[in-house]
Amino acid sequence: KIREQNASMKRKCPFCRHPLPTTDAEIDANRMKRVDANDPVATVFEGIRRYQEGDCGGAFEYLTKAAGLGDAEAHYHLSLMYWEGKGVEMDEQMAVYHWEESAIAGHPTARFNLGAIEWNSDSMERAMKHHIIAANLGDDKSVDALKKGYLEGVLSKEDFAAALRAHQAAVDATKSP
Repeated sequence: KIREQNASMKRKCPFCRHPLPTTDAEIDANRMKRVDANDPVATVFEGIRRYQEGDCGGAFEYLTKAAGLGDAEAHYHLSLMYWEGKGVEMDEQMAVYHWEESAIAGHPTARFNLGAIEWNSDSMERAMKHHIIAANLGDDKSVDALKKGYLEGVLSKEDFAAALRAHQAAVDATKSP
């Protein structure tokens, strides 16, 4: 009997109890309401959607708004736009700024990219610090960079082992029980 009741009931949003949208237009309208309410996740989603559709100007506008709201993912995507010069003039300083903001907020790929930039500018110790932090957040590419640093003598055996343990702990924490 309960199963029959559940089947006959329309699915509702667990937050607002309104019926779930059934068309793309309703989904877009709901997302734009969230953007208008300054929801950074919806704003980033809209920015990425615009970027994928080729509207780099619109993407930049939405990502900038979300970055202003403190969203790490928005800073990360803005850094890529500046680094590649897509939709904006190529600007390495702005790319690094947005990577730094994203890394401070805990974005592991942004932290890895900062490490790569430091490595390429021959600041090996600083690069290793970035890669250790990214590995602690579970970034696999940073483990490879740390391995390279260890083999080249930039990173001690103890620091490499500690980073590997922290990386494994981060990966284990994301797995289902």
